[in-house]
Amino acid sequence: MFEALFFVENEKSATRRENFYTAIMTRPDLPVDLFDFDLPEDLIALRPVRPRTSARLLVSDAFGNRDEMISALPKILNSGDLLVFNDTKVIPARLSGERIRPDTTVAVEANLIERIDASTWRVLARPGKRLREGDEITFRGGISAKIITKEEGGALLLGFSRSGMELDAAIAEAGVMPLPPYIAGRRPADSQDEHDYQTVLAEHEGAVAAPTAALHFDEPLLNTLEECGVDRATVTLHVGAGTFLPVKSETTAGHVMHSEAGRIDSETADKINATKAAGGRIISVGTTALRVLETAASESGQVAAWDGSTDIFISPGYRFKAVEGLITNFHLPRSTLMMLVAGFIGVERMHEVYRYAVKGRYRFYSYGDASLLFPG
Repeated sequence: MFEALFFVENEKSATRRENFYTAIMTRPDLPVDLFDFDLPEDLIALRPVRPRTSARLLVSDAFGNRDEMISALPKILNSGDLLVFNDTKVIPARLSGERIRPDTTVAVEANLIERIDASTWRVLARPGKRLREGDEITFRGGISAKIITKEEGGALLLGFSRSGMELDAAIAEAGVMPLPPYIAGRRPADSQDEHDYQTVLAEHEGAVAAPTAALHFDEPLLNTLEECGVDRATVTLHVGAGTFLPVKSETTAGHVMHSEAGRIDSETADKINATKAAGGRIISVGTTALRVLETAASESGQVAAWDGSTDIFISPGYRFKAVEGLITNFHLPRSTLMMLVAGFIGVERMHEVYRYAVKGRYRFYSYGDASLLFPG
């Protein structure tokens, strides 16, 4: 099993790494610990910087790595480039309640992760070991649900007592912002997160996690980019919590992605294709927008209108068809997002970028800083 040695490099390990990277071209099934790294805990951002555009930006291209700011994007990007954002809107998907039996009452925290039908959600709940099929949970706001199934991996299927728009309204009233565990474990969500954890282009409700790369943008920056000839377009992918969870299998072939619903309208597809025809670059703002674009793209790179669900899993060996650049935050070790980044710029460069970010004390994860990546 390959060991990702981030900070200690000697002749023997360098040779081993070189041999391994060469093997990647012929062995797409990779050990998951290739995407591991050590991160000082104090680099995990618990709040975003203000203003949003003052976040740092690590630019990595064929010339190496350099330090910039999000606010500098108008001078970094080229006139004719197209930024593609995910316009999904995060719902207040964390619910608090109680499981009551004749003998015991247990406090329950449930995070909605995937809607199955009008009244059924897949959730991650704590304490999962003290819950069983048939249990009824009463949540704040008068919502109740019964555990239909306990699934492998710890997820539950909950059948709610309400459905459709009535259930949506109840969740909106009773739920709170579903901050990722590395933030929620250190502080509770509050009213500020209702603004901070929503992108400026959020429009279509349905996500249970934010497309975090877009959190760095505000209206003045978007207007300045437009004045500089950098256009924008939107796609939709309703982000599920599974996108951000660490991979538990030993190798990449053993991982199965959760399916997520998305959409590209004809106007966006036409704008993408026109940008390509004119020689402009398609730059995805976030891994979720990238996954939608790559799902809808043909082998020649043309993008068509699309409406459906995707479980596309991008890792080293994948051939990108639609996207030439990627703006993305710094991700969790062993996550599918790390694998996507490694697929986009190469495993060795992914390690170099993360070494550079840790040494330069960039802020990590959802409320952290960002990177702008171009394949070498």
